[in-house]
Amino acid sequence: MPQPLADTLAEVRTLLLDPALTRAVAAGRRRGQTPTVTRVELRPVALKDGSKLQIVTDDGSRPFTRNVSWGDEAAAAVDELLAEPFGNWHVETPSATVQVRITKKGDAQVHRSAPAPTAGALSHDRAKQWLLDPGDPLFSVIGGNAAKRRQVDAFLRALAATLPAELPTPLRVVDLGCGNAYLTFAAYRYLTSLGAQVQVVGVDVREDQRVRNTAVADELDCSADVSFVAGTIEEAALPFTPDLVLALHACDTATDQALARAVRWSARWVLAAPCCHHDIAAQLKGSPVPAPFGELTRHAIMRERFADVLTDTLRASLLRLNGYRVNVVEFIDSAHTPRNLLLRAHRTEAAPTAAQREEYETLTAAWSVTPALEKLLS
Repeated sequence: MPQPLADTLAEVRTLLLDPALTRAVAAGRRRGQTPTVTRVELRPVALKDGSKLQIVTDDGSRPFTRNVSWGDEAAAAVDELLAEPFGNWHVETPSATVQVRITKKGDAQVHRSAPAPTAGALSHDRAKQWLLDPGDPLFSVIGGNAAKRRQVDAFLRALAATLPAELPTPLRVVDLGCGNAYLTFAAYRYLTSLGAQVQVVGVDVREDQRVRNTAVADELDCSADVSFVAGTIEEAALPFTPDLVLALHACDTATDQALARAVRWSARWVLAAPCCHHDIAAQLKGSPVPAPFGELTRHAIMRERFADVLTDTLRASLLRLNGYRVNVVEFIDSAHTPRNLLLRAHRTEAAPTAAQREEYETLTAAWSVTPALEKLLS
């Protein structure tokens, strides 16, 4: 439930001025207002002349660090920051984590959760630590059953493992084939909770999904940063060139279309969770099988599973040939979905080696297949 902004900021002020503070981040902007800096981070530091409150501000080009003494100096600095029209505050203390989001109406939505366990806590004593609080308003909109929370958490952990500690400002994200967009919103909520300034566009071919997702963005009070367009993965117009491309369970060659567009954008990071794999499976069915691998495709179910592996192997190889470092990992336990593979790619601009090219060409020639992604990148 929204709370008066003045009362909430007074609570935040008390937390920030407590030397027991762990860490705090402010970022984003309120509707119609722009802070003088894009992001600020506060934490206690121990220096030779005693404990200080360290304040790191970022104006979008470079960070500026200053250390202020606890007491009047820290109070004055914190009051200046609280007067800035930040849209989000994230405050961690030994006893709680407090997240504050300023709504369009100027009220505060506050979410409190238990702190992460200390490093010395025994693993069997640890409560489940969700990257996105189960009490987040997102789950009240999309539904918060346990299976969905697990999938959201698994996705966010993969996202966290992909992105660096220092994110570009703003971080521009596109979700190609976003569907009902609950992972799109989860990515936005998580990244903003870290203090990142994020702009997100979701793309889906269905107009009714665009309308529905836009209404959810309004309900979550994030429509200034999260928008949706109806269009195909290959042709949808975006207001920016994305840093991060998501393609989660896009069917068959729609995953290839998303990967090809990410490569053409030179996106810095790509997360793709493929769905069905009909294209290579069909090519295998009508092609001669190299010896001695006939048993791999003799039975339909084995041919289907091998086609899945071959398709994603070739996708990863093509991404490497186009300047990406690629990891193929489990998205979520197979008990929850059989489509549980995730391609994580980071653009490095490294030129492919002759050996990498030869391996790809040998593999496609041996199985007489031409991946859809290769055709799209030609």
